Amino acid sequence: MILHCVFCQFDATAPEAARQEVLEALRAFSLTLPGVISFDFGPNRDFEQKSQEFAAGFVIRFASKEALEAYAVHPEHQRLGGELVSLCTNGAAGVVVYDLEVS
Repeated sequence: MILHCVFCQFDATAPEAARQEVLEALRAFSLTLPGVISFDFGPNRDFEQKSQEFAAGFVIRFASKEALEAYAVHPEHQRLGGELVSLCTNGAAGVVVYDLEVS
């Protein structure tokens, strides 16, 4: 199983409504794909004060690496990912991704 973890450093000028809209669209799209088990997103509460620059993030649970790979190349993912990147500080540099293999 793969946890696809994405953390976003949103640009200060990116409207909250646009941020929420793209995350909700990513969730709705992702849950239509085979091998996607769950999609959760929300604001970063940063209780340990270690990642304040990242305002929000999401985690997608994939059944397999192959399911993640299919998601990654899907045109709708690429379109929505482009929208997300456009809202982040310095574009793609404002996004951090971790793919964790878990049991």
